[in-house]
Amino acid sequence: MTTPLKIAVLSFAHLHAMSYLQALSARSDIELVATDPDHATRPEGESGGPELAQQMGVTYVDDYDAVWDWGPDAVIICSENSRHRPLVEAAAAHGAHALCEKPLATSVADAEAMVAACERAGVNLMIAHPVRFSTAFADLKAAYDAGVVGTVRSVLGTNNGQLPIGVRKWFADKELAGGGSITDHTVHVADLLDSLFDGEEVETVYATSNKILHADEVEVETSGLVSIGYRNGVVATIDCSWSKPDSYPTWGGLTLQLIGSDGIADMDAFNARVGGQSEKTRNGVWFPYGVSADQALINEFLDSIAEQRAPHPDGRSGLRTVRIVQAAYESVRTGKTVNL
Repeated sequence: MTTPLKIAVLSFAHLHAMSYLQALSARSDIELVATDPDHATRPEGESGGPELAQQMGVTYVDDYDAVWDWGPDAVIICSENSRHRPLVEAAAAHGAHALCEKPLATSVADAEAMVAACERAGVNLMIAHPVRFSTAFADLKAAYDAGVVGTVRSVLGTNNGQLPIGVRKWFADKELAGGGSITDHTVHVADLLDSLFDGEEVETVYATSNKILHADEVEVETSGLVSIGYRNGVVATIDCSWSKPDSYPTWGGLTLQLIGSDGIADMDAFNARVGGQSEKTRNGVWFPYGVSADQALINEFLDSIAEQRAPHPDGRSGLRTVRIVQAAYESVRTGKTVNL
């Protein structure tokens, strides 16, 4: 009988931890524990700690040291963005593979150090970009790879959402999150382009931002527009804003449009849904269906370990998206195009 993999979820700061726990609980070939040692420091009303673990039916340990004493084969890191690096480096030091929430880090130096630590230790570093595993993107990538749109000239991407402070206030804390909507919503689209273009190098980044929306609620930017010039000649524009109203049926959405020499291809990552209307809330509702991208993400991480291969997206892919985000902030600061 194969020995089960020992998996630990580190922190419930990012609420994706809940969906990852659900995905992991569906597997019969692992042992699972979780810890959330910083839960007591969160604002009143934010969930976490042993109470949330109990609700999820997951074994809870008190702190990260207890996790390392348990000896995990792999960890899933769902802490605040600026706290990713020490957890990834600790995982590497203990010989554990790591799946890290996006963005990989809040600085290029931290991202480079994390990638280097995992490569030295010979462990996998994967970045949590579940949209790669959506049916919509799989279809778009298949069409692109088959040459249906010809040579891509430009890309228009959007990743818009609600102001996330209603569930986790740290998303709008510059120190913990690394920024606002540019940090939060550039990387998903940038990761899809990294997959489509097979890690093509970025040459230029130009960005602008504002906080016209929610200006009285947060200090970080709430709207952004990032333009990326790739070495292959493609120019991509990403609308990365917290622009959905609080009453929106879901947190937001992600779209991508490829404009090529032979045609145009569009995708909506969250279009697999049935729309409706709630009499109780007097608002629209969406009922999603189809493949769970989070489950596919978890499966890829565990399969890469079992098959002793690199995962996708890997640490170097995550590093490339961090470089784009940090170049965007430099462009906002200077008002100039940043050359990479």
